[in-house]
Amino acid sequence: MADINIPDLAITVVEPSAVQAQIIAGHLRDAGAQNVQTFHNGAAVLAYLERYKSDLVISAMYLPDMTGAELVQRMRATRRLEDLPFMLISSETSFAMLDPIRQAGVVAILPKPFAPQDLRRALAATLEFVNPDAAALADIVLDDLQVLVVDDSSTARKHISRVLKNLGIDNITTAENGRAAVELIEHNFFDLVVTDYNMPEMDGEMLTRHIREHSSQRSIPVLMVTSEGDSSRLSAVQQAGVSGICDKPFDAITVKQMIRNMLAG
Repeated sequence: MADINIPDLAITVVEPSAVQAQIIAGHLRDAGAQNVQTFHNGAAVLAYLERYKSDLVISAMYLPDMTGAELVQRMRATRRLEDLPFMLISSETSFAMLDPIRQAGVVAILPKPFAPQDLRRALAATLEFVNPDAAALADIVLDDLQVLVVDDSSTARKHISRVLKNLGIDNITTAENGRAAVELIEHNFFDLVVTDYNMPEMDGEMLTRHIREHSSQRSIPVLMVTSEGDSSRLSAVQQAGVSGICDKPFDAITVKQMIRNMLAG
């Protein structure tokens, strides 16, 4: 199947302000998008998505009938929509409000107002997500590659697994926290661990330290994908021995390069 490009994307915008919806749609068209539908509340867009195909949903945080977080969570709970790329455009800066959206697996979170180049970058991230790229790691033998994904959010585990599968990685095991991951590592061999930071029972830092200090697989690459913004905590993770750190939402292009470097090394 041919790759999808920006003009091919069916984009659905959810924005309560008619003026803001027009501005966003205009920027999308300037970036090359040709199929843009706009809605002003969550119920209307969910009803539309039940009947029509969309390649990307772009939403504000605060809608008349729900928040953007509630919208993406309802999408992730619906089989037809669970893998549909989601982007947030909002002036919201609260970690408590933004973290559920990061955990749900989104292609981008843009500020309001946003720079046109940031929107183009987010559209490129969307294309990375919707276009499987089995040749991305063609220089690495993937047939027997075993990857462990560790995250307490089921939606985040699904999102990360989908990105890895798009890169041609099929052998993926998941765990909901560090303690469960330790059990799996003790009884199975893995070539790569992709983990969240903040998890119950055993977080990503503790998991990394356990791997580096107590596991028989001490040299296994550990990629941390996290929404953690505290520099001192991130420094502690680096000292624990992570091989790389990516933000949530992560740039699939960057993750691809980081995984290539880790596995090739």
